[in-house]
Amino acid sequence: MLVLSQYVERSYALRLLDSDGGAGVGYLLKERVSAVADFTTAIERVAAGGTVVDPEVIHRLLRLRQDPLQRLSPREREVLALIAEGRTNASLAAHPFISEAAVDKHIGNIFNKLDLPVDTDGHRRVLAVLAFLRA
Repeated sequence: MLVLSQYVERSYALRLLDSDGGAGVGYLLKERVSAVADFTTAIERVAAGGTVVDPEVIHRLLRLRQDPLQRLSPREREVLALIAEGRTNASLAAHPFISEAAVDKHIGNIFNKLDLPVDTDGHRRVLAVLAFLRA
């Protein structure tokens, strides 16, 4: 399977590379596929069971892996910044831009995206703030 995409979609790229052990897959950016010979070579490589990944895709995947805060949406980063100020969920929900249900959703997403599982040895809220402060 060879994916041609206009953007680097992290979740799609990771899922594709993880499928079937990554054999016979490729992820190329449309804008960078201009040479017919290079494109044909990529198709042949994938058809033979190889893997082809655009260098920009690799660069962005590695950058995201190095900085887990890059996984957060702008709203999640904003919520995490308010948590780092010591605000409670009720205080966050008092802001006009967010409901209490949305606060819970954002915090859950933050924990997931920062790889802070429920069974962690530490307090996930504190660990999330520490990740934020390290950035």
